Amino acid sequence: MSEHSWKNIYNLSTDQLNDLDEAEDMIEMMDLTKAETILLKMYKEDPGCVPVLNVLAHMYGRHLSDFESAIKFYNLVLDIEPDNAWARDERRKYSRYLSYD
Repeated sequence: MSEHSWKNIYNLSTDQLNDLDEAEDMIEMMDLTKAETILLKMYKEDPGCVPVLNVLAHMYGRHLSDFESAIKFYNLVLDIEPDNAWARDERRKYSRYLSYD
């Protein structure tokens, strides 16, 4: 795993790292259907994988404007990591889009 410049704090397997990289590449190329397929498969295999939850939430919110799904996945991140400021801020941002005050 020396190709990554960041520390693998979630102890992801090589397969998980490769799948996550592929999904992120698909998002960059706007092949969102393929990215979603990869990520949902990963989520099904490991529903507590924070990096997968974060990428799913980001994809749903930013690229698909599915704010309810984005919030759902950010809530799952926060259930696991209550102090995750990034997930909390992103969830707040997307919650505002659903407020109709």
